[in-house]
Amino acid sequence: MAPTPKPNRTAQFVLWGTTFVVLLLALYAVRRLTRERVNVLAAQVSYQDLVKTSSTNGKVEPMDDFEAHAQVAGQVQEIYVNVGDKVRVGQLLLKMDDADALARLASANSALRAAELAASDIDRGGTQDERNTFDADERRAKLQHDQDAAALTTLQQLQQEGAASSAEIDAARARVQLDDNTLHSIEQHSTQRYGEADRARAQAALADARAAVAAAERAYASVDIRSKISGTVYYLPITENDYVSLDSNDLVYVADLKHLRITAYFDEPEIGELAEGQPVSITWEAKPGVTWHGHITQAPTTVISYGTRNVGECFIDVDDADGILQPNANVTVTVTTAEHKHVLSVPRESLRDEGAQHYVFLIVHNKLERKAVQLGSPARPAIVNLTRAEITGGLAEGDTVALNATDLSDGLEVTTVYR
Repeated sequence: MAPTPKPNRTAQFVLWGTTFVVLLLALYAVRRLTRERVNVLAAQVSYQDLVKTSSTNGKVEPMDDFEAHAQVAGQVQEIYVNVGDKVRVGQLLLKMDDADALARLASANSALRAAELAASDIDRGGTQDERNTFDADERRAKLQHDQDAAALTTLQQLQQEGAASSAEIDAARARVQLDDNTLHSIEQHSTQRYGEADRARAQAALADARAAVAAAERAYASVDIRSKISGTVYYLPITENDYVSLDSNDLVYVADLKHLRITAYFDEPEIGELAEGQPVSITWEAKPGVTWHGHITQAPTTVISYGTRNVGECFIDVDDADGILQPNANVTVTVTTAEHKHVLSVPRESLRDEGAQHYVFLIVHNKLERKAVQLGSPARPAIVNLTRAEITGGLAEGDTVALNATDLSDGLEVTTVYR
């Protein structure tokens, strides 16, 4: 019987090594096949039309309106229109009781006549009775002067004959001088009784009286309220027989509801993006589902305080006002500040920032790959709105990007779940 050969040690080592490698590979394969991957929401890079908007609140104002107010307190006698009625220029809207207006006009005219008479009396040197008194005093003074002058002449003749003394002549001459002084005083008093200050006061009183008459005439004319424009009655806070005071004197408002403007207030950071001519969409909670359109006619020129906000005041013309949108309505305006057609974009939540750098996570063969991207240039900034971000470099149409907000890293293996 032949002897049994001894095993070759080298062959055994090779066998064991091969077995060990096979086991390691098997364990790695099993681990790879059974390891749980991270589920990631994903979307594809695509071309879309993007817009950037800015929204705020605003108030509707008529561009052409007529507001009638009571010029005097009184009772509303007749109303000829209702809210919503279309009226033409000159049409009678309502009528006020004219009794009070007539009384005010009569009182104003009476005061004017008194002021005119007072001014005339000052110009003439006094009232008629005063002038009559002055005339009588002047006649008496002249008569006395003539008598004393005649007596002086007689005494002078007698003195030449030696029948009158020098003392009698002096006394007679003194009486004539006294008469001259009296006559001069009367004349001066009758012609210079009033000074420039008196005349100025009289003229001022006359001007005030004339202004009061003009105001009373306007008030009387306004008892018939007629529209100064063609438009629609949109505010009528009174009813017939109401008593209207000057403290609450709104009667009726008319406006052309086809020509409306909105005053809107944009927060300070948004002002720089607004420009004249930009399109605007307008919504009103009172009419859900209805949208009006307009454009900016005046962009903000300064920053003002509006409540607790620093805002810019912007004026917007409504292009398709149809009579439904009402003055004083509080509306929401949305301005399109930029619009780019057919640009490459990604969902906004896929875009990430690190300092001034922007990047996304591409999904390539079920693995994440961090990829830097560009967003426009200073000459043409990219649009980044609430839902999409414009990409100008670093990606191509059809690329897949991850949307998860956190727990992502370069090289992470993932399971893609498309949104």
